[in-house]
Amino acid sequence: MPVTPTLDADVLRRQDPEVADLLLGELDRQSSTLQLIAAENFTSPAVLAALGSPLANKYAEGYPGARHHGGCEIVDAVERLAVERAKTLFGAQHANVQPHSGSSAVLAAYAALLRPGDTVLALGLPHGGHLTHGSPANFSGRWFDFVAYGVDAETGLVDRDQVHSLARAHRPKAIVCGSIAHPRHLDYAFFREVADEVGAYLVADAAHPIGLVAGGAAPSPVPYADVVCATTHKVLRGPRGGMILCGAELAERVDRAVFPFTQGGAQMHTVAAKAVAFGEAATAEFAGYARRVVANARVLAAGLAAEGLTVVSGGTDTHLIVADPAPLGVDGRTARDRLAAAGMVLDCCALPYGDARGLRLGTAAVTTQGMGEAEMARIAALMAVVLRGAPAGKEAGARAREEVRELAGAFPPYPG
Repeated sequence: MPVTPTLDADVLRRQDPEVADLLLGELDRQSSTLQLIAAENFTSPAVLAALGSPLANKYAEGYPGARHHGGCEIVDAVERLAVERAKTLFGAQHANVQPHSGSSAVLAAYAALLRPGDTVLALGLPHGGHLTHGSPANFSGRWFDFVAYGVDAETGLVDRDQVHSLARAHRPKAIVCGSIAHPRHLDYAFFREVADEVGAYLVADAAHPIGLVAGGAAPSPVPYADVVCATTHKVLRGPRGGMILCGAELAERVDRAVFPFTQGGAQMHTVAAKAVAFGEAATAEFAGYARRVVANARVLAAGLAAEGLTVVSGGTDTHLIVADPAPLGVDGRTARDRLAAAGMVLDCCALPYGDARGLRLGTAAVTTQGMGEAEMARIAALMAVVLRGAPAGKEAGARAREEVRELAGAFPPYPG
């Protein structure tokens, strides 16, 4: 199936061959390399079709039934459908599907619950926290007083004693539980208990695990958190965008924090694509996919550990793996660059307790392509060959690149 009808009909090539070549070049890159970035996935052709639909032309500030523009009858129905599907999928009383990104969703959650200068307790950035969890370069670190908790140096798990003591000492207005580089399930019930003890709101940033939650492969934060922020891409396999889930009592505050406080008009083509993705995620096929994502991640993590890398927390419960390549004699950034040259695309991330950087990778995209546990073992072995480098050096990398090209070619993301 073609990636988009536009490219299939060659409309773009006739009008703007320069852009067409760039888009086709990106398709070739995605199809000939291994997409191991934990935050990426391949959307379905149906999601791509919604993104390229005439809804991209429609301005729709406001909410269904209360827009600031005329002609919104169809987009109102689209947004209502997306909202109802999200509520059903996640068992939430209210859903806002307008946030343009995960960061936009977090910004709106803070705007709904906090005032500038309020204290917030969140996972520290070196321990896997996100920019919106207090980075001084981000709005969160500039507008709020963040206090950071961390992970235990031995286990790599969230340090519960530290969370308790910091919450009691600082009495935060909100506690954030969520991470971009923590491979284990979070205990949302524990965070709820702490938040209740100190009178704090609980905000779950579930951008990474929300797709696993949809597929029944991870615990849901919805019954515990006051507000759940998430992305609609990553494991959820929808368009790039965000959403917010909450109880009925916070619905109006959340909606007003999204529009008009932090955003203007909704991107209705993206909202339609979110509706498509929510429909896909409600199927038995998606539940099987979510389980395979986790199974693949565990095999890949075990393979990397067997090859000598240090896997943070000793493994993973999710799609996400964090590994330190230092035992193979290479630092994180160098490792990332070597792997990229061999066609294995992944990220660097901070490692707890030190200045070193490790590797962050995930199995969502390769699982969408149909790869299984045998391919994960092969990928781990290929990564080790590239990272060891010497004595074969560039020759080993070139051979690995050809193996990667062969492997990726056997599992095309958009066959046909």
